[in-house]
Amino acid sequence: MILELCQAKEAGRIRQVYVMGCLSERFFKELGKEIPQVDKYYGKFNWTELINDLGKVYQREHEYERRLTTPKHYAYLKISEGCGHRCTFCIIPDLRGPLQSYPIGQVLDDAERLFQSGVKELMVISQDTGAYGLDIRYRTGFWGGRPLKSNVLGMTRQLDRLAKRYGAWVRLHYIYPYPHIDDLIPLMVDSDEGGVVPYLDIPFQHAHPDVLRRMKRPASGEKHLERIQQWRKICPDLAIRSTFIAGFPGETEEEFQYLLDFLKEAQLDRVGCFAYSPVEGAAANELPGALPEAVREERRGRLMELQETISHERMQQKVGRTLRVIVDETVRGGAVARSTADAPEIDGVVYVRKPKGNRKKLMPGDFIDIEVMDADAHDLWGEWLPPAR
Repeated sequence: MILELCQAKEAGRIRQVYVMGCLSERFFKELGKEIPQVDKYYGKFNWTELINDLGKVYQREHEYERRLTTPKHYAYLKISEGCGHRCTFCIIPDLRGPLQSYPIGQVLDDAERLFQSGVKELMVISQDTGAYGLDIRYRTGFWGGRPLKSNVLGMTRQLDRLAKRYGAWVRLHYIYPYPHIDDLIPLMVDSDEGGVVPYLDIPFQHAHPDVLRRMKRPASGEKHLERIQQWRKICPDLAIRSTFIAGFPGETEEEFQYLLDFLKEAQLDRVGCFAYSPVEGAAANELPGALPEAVREERRGRLMELQETISHERMQQKVGRTLRVIVDETVRGGAVARSTADAPEIDGVVYVRKPKGNRKKLMPGDFIDIEVMDADAHDLWGEWLPPAR
């Protein structure tokens, strides 16, 4: 992409090329030598420098204004940068540094501005959402003139209240399964009129305690299963999405089978799996027992085949139910929407049929009720229900 932009610059189609982000942060000197046509490289956090340079180029002051790159009805709310963990398969701390939580007043101000602009769904993201505030010892911040602890529970409660006020959804991503995550589940029980939806994105990565130890991740599959069962007792509609790594260095067939047994028991709603990839700089590359690529890919395929069956069975349980969905786009005869179990671009969708005689126009961001008529392993099909009188 950088080379394509440089070619466009040489052809006179664009004026300058600036590069910023994780790649630039990690390979600043190397990139400068390899692609000298770039006007300037920036580190991951050099926002002020970038904005000042843009101001000089365009000879005007730039306002700090959030521009959405998503559709107008949903947006991402980033609450921190970096990560305090040292998982052996990951280089995020090297790229983005340790955990740096944003001030809680800033986070909630951003959320309110987005709701006021018409956003109907906020995806809360970071590298480690559940650790929010840990780096600043959960110090007291201020929002709306009131003191507020900088922790994930206090922040989520306020987001829940804001979302209910604006009739919007809040969705939590990248939640490490800390013990205090249990306190978030009651907030998800009733989101029909807005609030925190019953959805957790928890990257478990594996279930066998020995593999998790080599990954430098705590807990085990048994503990995760206990927590999942407790959460679903409190909130039966809770959808859990997760990711796993197959073929981690040293993973035995027995350890992999343990992971498959965990999935059968956990009955997760959404699952992604990656065959282990030796990312440059990751500590796991030095571990003994590296597996051939063919073995890693074969295990990934087996896991996803099992999950396909699990997902299909869980989706079939929704047939006949009434669900609240958010419209993403309108199509002839209906709409493409999502339920509380579906994050945009990574989960499934709901195909909505508009009944004959219903002349009401649907718009992206509308919330409607549907009756689920059919399902496969990923998506739902339903009919739009008229609002209750």
